[in-house]
Amino acid sequence: MKRSVPSVDIVIVNWNTGHHLRACVRSIARADRSRLRVARILVVDNASADGSAEDLADAGTPPAVTVLRNTRNRGFAAACNQGAEQGDSEFLLFLNPDTELYPDTLLAVGDFLHTSAAARVGICGGRMVDERGRPEISCSRFPTLRIFLGKATGLSRLFPALFPPHHLRPAETTASRPVDQVIGAFFLLRRTLFESLGGFDEGYFLYFEETDLALRARRAGLGSYYLHPARVHHVGQVSSAQLGSGRLCHSLCSRTRYAFRHWPRSRAWLLVALTLTVELAARLARDVVRGRPSEWRATLAGYRGYAHALPAITRTTDSIKDASHVHHRPHRSTVRSQHDGAAAGADAARPGHRRHSAPAGPALPAPGAAGGAGQSHERPPGSVPSTPDRGRRS
Repeated sequence: MKRSVPSVDIVIVNWNTGHHLRACVRSIARADRSRLRVARILVVDNASADGSAEDLADAGTPPAVTVLRNTRNRGFAAACNQGAEQGDSEFLLFLNPDTELYPDTLLAVGDFLHTSAAARVGICGGRMVDERGRPEISCSRFPTLRIFLGKATGLSRLFPALFPPHHLRPAETTASRPVDQVIGAFFLLRRTLFESLGGFDEGYFLYFEETDLALRARRAGLGSYYLHPARVHHVGQVSSAQLGSGRLCHSLCSRTRYAFRHWPRSRAWLLVALTLTVELAARLARDVVRGRPSEWRATLAGYRGYAHALPAITRTTDSIKDASHVHHRPHRSTVRSQHDGAAAGADAARPGHRRHSAPAGPALPAPGAAGGAGQSHERPPGSVPSTPDRGRRS
């Protein structure tokens, strides 16, 4: 009997990635899709100012490309959810715009999806490589206080057995295997799992949103799997490098949110203490040794934003820690541009799609957002916004 070919919707969140987005779309068009059919490519543009999301129709497709244009930067998690709502394929692939698929990437994924092992897997990731094919970070351990302590103090280098590094080393990723989490640059999962988990938690503007989702999937009985044959060229940090001190602020805010959501509160507060004392001192000492005043000024700016956002992070996270998911009304701030003219409307939420309510964001203005520093968008758990209220990472 001939096996059916599963279909996938590819969601790409873009923010000022220049030529990388077009290269990413072209790589999808060149990939062998005989074992995994790409139904549509959904590009969610978070108010880019560089024209990177323009004229994608001539980027070498099919598959059909639909561009969803936001009037402000809504963040990576919210934009991923927005893109996912527009499709209906069996699988979802969240792909960074600074990645390029190899011709056999989707072939390897399709072959794996037809195995019995795939039925026990919730999330699948590929092997990230640089332009020379050398291994890059592909998967990580779930964050713990010990991991953050080891990284902040350098103990992870001296005593890796006691203080394991957050990211798996190349020697640990020489073959396909179950892992805690795969990185969000190539993040494949079944739509039914994504919707049952409520999608990405939009309280994460940037960083740790895929870690949060992977942990929730694991607790639901479906883990993550690193697929070694699925090669992906990943440039990395094309968008986030443009954020300056905002990048550090978003990272600290997101990991603190993760801690308060998933750790005992006492341990989460220990992370806050570590962040504001030992880690801050270590970062400033490193900046001073390098003799670059701009670096320590950026560090201080990032920590000021973190300290300003901290009360809202701990308060809102505590209030929704075990809250049930709620239906979410799509945002009206989206102006859509279609290249295929066939995708579902941006104002029609997919029935049954449920996601987390979004608490207050970090104090620093979101990159490309209209609001100013310290602007709060907090709403109580379980509420549904009546107006747009939220403006990654590549």
